[in-house]
Amino acid sequence: MPEVLDTVVRVVAVLAAFLVLPLAVGQAEHKVMAHMQGRLGPMYAGGFHGWAQLVADGVKFVQKEDVTPAAADGRVFRLAPGVALVPYLVAMAAIPLAPGVVGADLDAGLLFVLAASAVAVLGTLMAGWSSANKYALLGGLRTAAQLLSYELPVVLGASSVAMAAGTLSLTGIGEAWRPWWMVWQLPALVCFFVGGVAELARPPFDMPVADSEIVFGPYTEYTGLRFAFFLLSEYAGIVVLAAMTTVLFLGGWHGPGPDGAWWMLLKTALVSVLVIWVRVAWPRLREDQLQTLAWKVLVPLALVQLVLTAVVAVGIAS
Repeated sequence: MPEVLDTVVRVVAVLAAFLVLPLAVGQAEHKVMAHMQGRLGPMYAGGFHGWAQLVADGVKFVQKEDVTPAAADGRVFRLAPGVALVPYLVAMAAIPLAPGVVGADLDAGLLFVLAASAVAVLGTLMAGWSSANKYALLGGLRTAAQLLSYELPVVLGASSVAMAAGTLSLTGIGEAWRPWWMVWQLPALVCFFVGGVAELARPPFDMPVADSEIVFGPYTEYTGLRFAFFLLSEYAGIVVLAAMTTVLFLGGWHGPGPDGAWWMLLKTALVSVLVIWVRVAWPRLREDQLQTLAWKVLVPLALVQLVLTAVVAVGIAS
C-alpha cells in the first residue's frame, strides 16, 4: 500500500507541475516582454497585474469552434496536438528537482527525456502534413529541417555532460556536477541551449511559424482548443528545456546555501526568462542562416567539446 500511495503522489505532483508551470511561463512571457518593450501588456483580466490573462485566453479558446478542413487527413489532424503536448508531460516525470524528488528516477533518464522531447516535435510535422494547406505544409517542412539540424547539437551537448559525470541518470549527473563545470562545459551549454530553442521553433528560430511569411505555419488551420494545445506545448517545452539545462549545466538543486529543490525551481525560472529575453532581443534568422549556424558552428563546437571532455575524463581517471 505505501508503494501505491507513493506512486499516486508522484503522478499527481507531475500532473500539477505540468498544468501549472507552462501557464506560469506563458504569463511570465506576457509580462517580461511587455516590460522589456516599455509597455504595460494585458492588465484588465483578473486582479493584480492582469494575472488571469492566460485564464481568460483559455476560456476564449474553449468557446471557439473546432474546425477540421474538409481536405485534411482528419485522424492525423486531430491527433497532432496531443502528440505535440503529451511527450513533454512524460519528459517532466523523469526530471529531478532534488535527489528522491522525481516522478521516475530512471537509470537512462537523459536518453528518456531527449527521446520524449524529440517525439513532441513530430506533432508539429503531423499538423503541417495533415492540414491540406500549402502554408502549413511549408511550415512542417521547415520544422523537419530544424529537427534534423539541431537535434545533433542538443544530443552532443548533453553527451558531453553525461561523459563527464560517467552516468546517464539525471540524478547522478546532478550529484556529480561541480561548479567548475560551468566553465569546462560552457561550449556544450551553448550548443544544448541554442539547439533546444531552435527545436521549439522559438524566436529567433521561428521560421516554421513565421506569421509574416507563411501565415502561422503548421498551425494555420487549427482553431479552438486544439490550437491552445499547441501553444501550451510550446510553454511546456520551455519548462523541459530550462529544467534540463539547469540539471545538466547549472548544478540543479545545488546552490550557495543548503541544497534543495528551491534552487532547481529558481534556476529553471531564470533560464525560462532567458528564453523569453532571446525572443525579444534577436530578429528572426533566414533559413540559410539557420542551417549555417547548426552545421558550421554548433555541430563542430559540440564535437570539439566532446573530445575535450573525453581527454579530461580519461586524464582524471588515470
